[in-house]
Amino acid sequence: MTVRISHRQNQGDRFASSHTRYGIFLFCSFLLFSSFFLFPARFGKLSAPPAIQEEQCVEPVYLYGFDSNIFHIEEGKILRNDYLGKILSNCGIPGDLIHQISEHAKDIFSVNKLQAGKKFALVSGQPCGKPDYFVYEPNPWSFVIYGLGEKPEAKVVQRPIVTSTHFKEGHIESSLWNAMADQGSTLQLISLMEEALGSQVDFYHVQQGDSFRLIYETRAVEGEIVDIGKLTGAYFKNENKEYYAIYYETSKHKGFFDLKGAPTKKSFLKSPVEIGYISSRFNPSRLHPILKYRRPHLGTDYAARHGSPIRAVANGTVTEAQRKGGNGLYVKIRHDKTYETQYLHMSKLGSGIRPGTRVNQGQTIGYVGQSGLATGPHVCFRFWKNGRQVNHLRENFPDPDPMPKEDLPAFFQWRDKIMDQLRSGNSLDAQNHPDFTDYPRPIPLIKS
Repeated sequence: MTVRISHRQNQGDRFASSHTRYGIFLFCSFLLFSSFFLFPARFGKLSAPPAIQEEQCVEPVYLYGFDSNIFHIEEGKILRNDYLGKILSNCGIPGDLIHQISEHAKDIFSVNKLQAGKKFALVSGQPCGKPDYFVYEPNPWSFVIYGLGEKPEAKVVQRPIVTSTHFKEGHIESSLWNAMADQGSTLQLISLMEEALGSQVDFYHVQQGDSFRLIYETRAVEGEIVDIGKLTGAYFKNENKEYYAIYYETSKHKGFFDLKGAPTKKSFLKSPVEIGYISSRFNPSRLHPILKYRRPHLGTDYAARHGSPIRAVANGTVTEAQRKGGNGLYVKIRHDKTYETQYLHMSKLGSGIRPGTRVNQGQTIGYVGQSGLATGPHVCFRFWKNGRQVNHLRENFPDPDPMPKEDLPAFFQWRDKIMDQLRSGNSLDAQNHPDFTDYPRPIPLIKS
């Protein structure tokens, strides 16, 4: 006997079972579908194609005011015998346009002022195109832009200058120049120090244990120091003697002064060269290094690098400027009724130096050489007093007059400020320093 009910029940069971699996499938599909829309960021982050990723911005890098990411900038240096017309002609700039640029720039910055060794740049909007601008850099503080379009242009752009105040100190182990070089000092700073104290301190007789301190300014362009500004304060200790120089400038006074308000620069400098050393002293009976017999050496020899400037040690008038015998090329100067000086063995004369020329103290009158009877580059410095040659290192020259009493209070106020900086430096405790125990507590060094 066939039981049909049983047959229908099996079909229903199969149908119910299929329906249940179908519902589960739909439910899972719904969950998957919902997850895609509920968390789009997660899926998008994993599957976003490179074509729709966000582009990164490129920071502009400016050179002479031009964005180097946009403009093509080619830099170089002016060569000997180069001139603007030659440089631009090689770049395909027509001659008539070069002439127009030269005429237009006459009163702004003449193209005739371009100097060998200075930097320039060619700026163009297209890597392979003709330059649109010519840039010339006469010094670190400025540059000149010449427009090369149909309408000539020229302008001078000043770079921002940042001035800062610095403190430097050192101790002498071998020589002043080595000590300052070890501190990273430039020749310019060394020259300023000698200008400040050169009439008080004989820098050719410094010895081990001497010390110095300086307060000075630097000028920086785009974060790089390009120049030494003013030396505002200087201190030097030599053989247990202390010397000071304070730079002070008003409408009535300008220069270096000591603590009492008297100019530090005396009527005569100690040396005719800034950097060098005494190679032979004043000696009534010296064995001549070339002639090989004894004869008086009535001068002081300062050995220095060939071509170093030789300066007048005081104001005066040139009486001789010529080449003669063993003296070689030399200059002689009369300073007053009492004193004359002479500078021997030069390599060449300074600009405009001839008999009758009026010169100032510190002015370059010639350059170190070894003309005449000389075994090496040096200047033989000779000093006359009332017509007789004397050893200038033993002369006591009169001190200059101090500034008027009515001007001293303002100077003393400025002096005290600089003295505080010289005493304190960057971190020096002045109260515990043996050189400055008699002075009041300092203030921190001013930074600008």
